[in-house]
Amino acid sequence: MANKHDHHNQSSRRLILVLYFTSVVGIGFVAAFLFLSSSSSSSNLSFTAVSSILVPVNRPEIQIPKRSKQTNDTKDHVRLLSATFADIPAPELHWEQMQSAPVPRLDGYSVQIQNLLYVFSGYGSLDYVHSHVDVFNFTDNKWCARFDTPKEMANSHLGIVTDGRYVYVVSGQLGPQCRGPTSRSFVLDSVTKTWLEFPSLPAPRYAPATQIWRGRLHVIGGSKENRNAVAFDHWSIAVKDGKALGEWREEVPIPRGGPHRACVVANDKLLVIGGQEGDFMAKPNSTIFKCSRRREIFNGEVYMMDEETKWKMMPPMPKNNSHIESAWIIVNNSIVIVGGTTDWHPVTKRLVLVGEIFRFQLDTLTWSVIGRLPFRVKTAMAGFWNGYLYFTSGQRDRGPDNPQPGKVIGEMWRTKLKF
Repeated sequence: MANKHDHHNQSSRRLILVLYFTSVVGIGFVAAFLFLSSSSSSSNLSFTAVSSILVPVNRPEIQIPKRSKQTNDTKDHVRLLSATFADIPAPELHWEQMQSAPVPRLDGYSVQIQNLLYVFSGYGSLDYVHSHVDVFNFTDNKWCARFDTPKEMANSHLGIVTDGRYVYVVSGQLGPQCRGPTSRSFVLDSVTKTWLEFPSLPAPRYAPATQIWRGRLHVIGGSKENRNAVAFDHWSIAVKDGKALGEWREEVPIPRGGPHRACVVANDKLLVIGGQEGDFMAKPNSTIFKCSRRREIFNGEVYMMDEETKWKMMPPMPKNNSHIESAWIIVNNSIVIVGGTTDWHPVTKRLVLVGEIFRFQLDTLTWSVIGRLPFRVKTAMAGFWNGYLYFTSGQRDRGPDNPQPGKVIGEMWRTKLKF
């Protein structure tokens, strides 16, 4: 009886084990099926969202191989990314290095008056800002003059434009790191090298788009007082011979605000190009206003205002592009823009600098890439003289294979421009 009972118990145990393992395997298959279905659905939703935000339809895609963490072998599948993260093919240009600026500059600003390039203020480093103007003579290819700016004038993130003699400097950041903005504005008489007072902007702004159009000084967008919030405001004031002829008035706000944009008047049209939303902010409770990174969204959109005084969208840049306030020239009915900053790379999570030279033809409203800089660089300051495109200063990349921001420079380069 005992043997039969033991045998019966063993049979029961085996049956229970079989049923248990069968149940486990079955549950595993069901779970795997549900997981794969969920992953597939989630992946599709994620890709659609990324495509609509980070991969604009007007830009081609590039393929980035995914690599295994355990080995260096490339897997069969790839990740599709916007070509904004890669260098766009461009014609080769011959570059000649000129005399470097007296000091390196980041977020410096410039205007060209005839054969002279006036380069204003900017960061020497995050802890040091310049409070002077350096002048480059294109005829002699030498830096020829230096003079101070008013103590109350902003040191970076300026709004700046010239009428051919007077230089209007509007608002901006006063001091190093991520200090607050000022609404104070000034005018430089480039002939006498004297500074004049000018009505303060209605509210402080960082890096607003600034131009003179139809006898009025226009100041558009920028960042608000906390340095990160997007401003859409558009103000203008009548000007003549370095003086205001009235008060600031409100104009049609720009549909997409933000700082670090090129602002150009061409063919009696006002254009605002590229830029970003968001910027570094001062770290809370920091006594030195230490910069703290915040989310930044870059764009390559182009807005135009004409006789209808309404904003219209033009074809976007080949890449999202920011930090190009002084990085443009007008030549042969075209706007030429050098360098800049584009989107965060989704793989390295680093900022990507721009090394291309872009051309926007005003007759056909089309963009093209006409060359490449000696290196990628943002906040470069450009000029044009006697057939040569010049650029100086800014923050360059870390090498040909590393497009993230590196050293702040004062170098100046030129190349013959033909098109």
